[in-house]
Amino acid sequence: METINKKACHKPLISYETLLLQFKELLKQSNPPLKFTKQREIILSTLYTHSGHYTPEELYEIIKKENRDLKTGIATIYRTLSLLENAGIVTSISFGTQGKKYELGVKAHHDHLICTKCGKILEFFDEEIEKKQAQIAKEFNFKMEDHSLKIFGICPECQKIEKERQNANNKKEAKN
Repeated sequence: METINKKACHKPLISYETLLLQFKELLKQSNPPLKFTKQREIILSTLYTHSGHYTPEELYEIIKKENRDLKTGIATIYRTLSLLENAGIVTSISFGTQGKKYELGVKAHHDHLICTKCGKILEFFDEEIEKKQAQIAKEFNFKMEDHSLKIFGICPECQKIEKERQNANNKKEAKN
């Protein structure tokens, strides 16, 4: 599988200054218009500077840790993430009743491997998969505008833990 350099996969495609201008315009265009606040800027900045996929609660903890004097409520984070997601600035992966994990949406295209045990999300890019998806769309005379591939399974760390647990259980049974 051909993988993009991890840093390239996480690197935003636009500068923070450009993104910040887009965000300010988004706030002005909202109905009703929303104020540009330090809290909202910190949420955007944190997503820009931290690669990864975060629940609103995880993002809240990062912001609280890095900006001790800033008073940002979890409700502000939820509302800002919703606004950013609707504008395509962030994307999310839904975990059903467990909620969503968000990431900056202005990065190079990539797909996801999602661990169903621990929730870890790994990003990858595979040229063969990209070609196959385009070929399938063409075969069905379907004009593809976007796509997302999510593979659910168990990560190597969770597989190791599960194997160790099974070995321990087997040893217990053998003693009895």
